[in-house]
Amino acid sequence: MKKIAVFPGSFDPITLGHQSVIERSLDLFDEIIIAIGVNSSKNSLFSLDKRIELIEEVFKNEKKVKVETFGGLTVDYCQEKGAKYILRGLRTSADFEFERSLAQSNKKLLHDIETVFFLTLPEHTFITSTIVRDIYKNSGNISSFVPKIVADNLLKSQ
Repeated sequence: MKKIAVFPGSFDPITLGHQSVIERSLDLFDEIIIAIGVNSSKNSLFSLDKRIELIEEVFKNEKKVKVETFGGLTVDYCQEKGAKYILRGLRTSADFEFERSLAQSNKKLLHDIETVFFLTLPEHTFITSTIVRDIYKNSGNISSFVPKIVADNLLKSQ
């Protein structure tokens, strides 16, 4: 049986922290689905199509990584994809408390699901998509927070 993990999030934009978690988890899974959650009420920096395009470009040489979108409950999406694992990155103890609650709720909803946590590398601990968006909107340099393809795209759109 294939070991499939779903890494859910908004990825607006994907950060070096996201990229690191995915790259470091590749040895554990046969397939990782980067699942971009659809949230029409959220004001996004990148369109959904652009986020898919950028993430696919970041992982263009990694055949185990797929990029898709989903709506609704993550566990329902996992079940639909045959995924037994949810991949999550932890930056801080506050992240842990929040993610632990989500993982326990997901386990209650779908007994077969396991959440796998990766600690963020120290150099990525402070990076969030929200911070990157704020730096960008205030004309700051985001190149040390996101993959080069993302930084290049943002610079083009300024």
